[in-house]
Amino acid sequence: MILKGVPASRGIIIAPAYVSGSGELEVKKNRLPAQSVERELARLHEAIQRTREQLLDLKRKVATDMGQRQSEIFNAHILFIEDPSFLVETSEQIRRDRFNAEWSVWQFAERYAKMLADVQDSNLSERVGDIRDVARRLVENLRGGPLAHLEKLDHKVIIVAVDMSPSETVQMDMTNVCGFATDQGGPTSHTAIIARTMEIPAVVGLGHASSQIKTGDLLILDGGGGILAVNPDKDLQAEYRALQKKEAVKDQALKRLRRLPGVTRDGVRIQLAGNIDLPEEAKAVMDRGAEGVGLFRTEYLFLNRHNLPTEEEQFQAYRLASKSCAPHPVVIRTLDLGGDKLMAHLGLSSEMNPFLGLRAIRLCLAHPYVFKVQLRAILRASHFGPIKIMYPLISGLEELRQANQILNEVKRDLSKRGIPYDPAVEVGVMIEVPSAALIADHLALESAFFSLGTNDLIQYTMAVDRGNERIAYLYDPLHPALLRTIQYVVEQARKQGRKVSVCGEMSGVPLYALVLLGLGVEGMSMSAASLPLVKKMIRHASFAEAEALVREAMKLPTATEIREFLRASELGRMAESA
Repeated sequence: MILKGVPASRGIIIAPAYVSGSGELEVKKNRLPAQSVERELARLHEAIQRTREQLLDLKRKVATDMGQRQSEIFNAHILFIEDPSFLVETSEQIRRDRFNAEWSVWQFAERYAKMLADVQDSNLSERVGDIRDVARRLVENLRGGPLAHLEKLDHKVIIVAVDMSPSETVQMDMTNVCGFATDQGGPTSHTAIIARTMEIPAVVGLGHASSQIKTGDLLILDGGGGILAVNPDKDLQAEYRALQKKEAVKDQALKRLRRLPGVTRDGVRIQLAGNIDLPEEAKAVMDRGAEGVGLFRTEYLFLNRHNLPTEEEQFQAYRLASKSCAPHPVVIRTLDLGGDKLMAHLGLSSEMNPFLGLRAIRLCLAHPYVFKVQLRAILRASHFGPIKIMYPLISGLEELRQANQILNEVKRDLSKRGIPYDPAVEVGVMIEVPSAALIADHLALESAFFSLGTNDLIQYTMAVDRGNERIAYLYDPLHPALLRTIQYVVEQARKQGRKVSVCGEMSGVPLYALVLLGLGVEGMSMSAASLPLVKKMIRHASFAEAEALVREAMKLPTATEIREFLRASELGRMAESA
């Protein structure tokens, strides 16, 4: 059986499947005799206590093995298990309806998960996964059976699942996980991004692979081709083992590029940087040949915790990233979360459409205290290495001015206190909504640089949810509307002497990076795994030829025709073979 999905992270792996139980747990409803109710409540309390102890042990283990911040992802699990409403509602259902504890627990978790999912914010999918994770663990403990946890794998496997939640990936014994294959997701889904960060082959958007594959089935996973072969014959195995050897030779050649600059054949310099979520990842992108960090997603410091991160916690994180990259710069994106993620901390109510609601720079301007704490931490860290500040989701000049006004207030306060910082720290704007792109001429007058967040720019331009596999075909980086938008932003930035870089996933695909090169983009930031591939393409390309190629491609009316035209060209073939 050959399954076709979405290529998420390149590489070829041949290994047995391990089917994770995400969403497939069968929980039966049983009616209890009246005399068994108290015994059932005792079972529930014992299972809750056992689950809580397991989660605390797991949190301690991850803190020891991977660091304190990574362990905080389990705070959401522990909060759920300790939530008084959870115990009250499940206990009440057992008493009132005399349903078994497994059914009562699972129904409460499903109601809660559905409530969050109905908010229509894909960011909440992480929390939905957390709820189901802990409910599954609790049900397994109620059943008294052994738990098959991903952290206890004893042999090499390819994980097959409906999807992978952040908590599941953190729990994994990565020494024995060599690939991901998921039913859901697209090229910018959590699973895809985490796979590229960990440099693990992955195919997503496979449809129903988790229900078609059994644990132990032999799989061939081709992350670059988006192929998953189930129980392949010996001929197909031999074919892919030969391809594996070729990939290994290619990887060795790519390693030799790490210390070489990103310069085209005709001498045009492209700054290649890395995207990171946590400060500890800065060293990994530098080791792969990055010239600094082009996107530090600071929101991961705010997630899965009981309170907001303090100024000191943030300062230490930003300083660590800066010291790891020095003398190269770190571009720190200010908080890019929706109010749904910080409702408990800020007393916010839920929104009908969080994607278009109080989020990112809007949230920061509405809650200047939170914003000022982060800006103080960033400015303090700028004393220890080159740091740039970048505002997300800017949609108008007024927002930029308001943000800079708050930044200047923080600067004056630090100066009064005699706290050192870089007074010349550059401040840039993330171009990720059409309104910002269309006023790029005005924004360029009042910002030091632009960074194109193509993940959201494509999403907002095309009105496509990038996490919805049913309409994934509309999410196309080569759509003429997007290319024209990027072209206009670059033109307006050049008039004011401003540089334009790209920090979206588009920059990490060699063919798309070739297009960005031809459009005049001067910097690209991506996952560590993508850096050598894009650098190879840049060093083999000519800027003049790329510019001429893209100029011709943009005369075509559809993304399909543009893609075919690029692939038929010598430069396009070179990029795709990188």
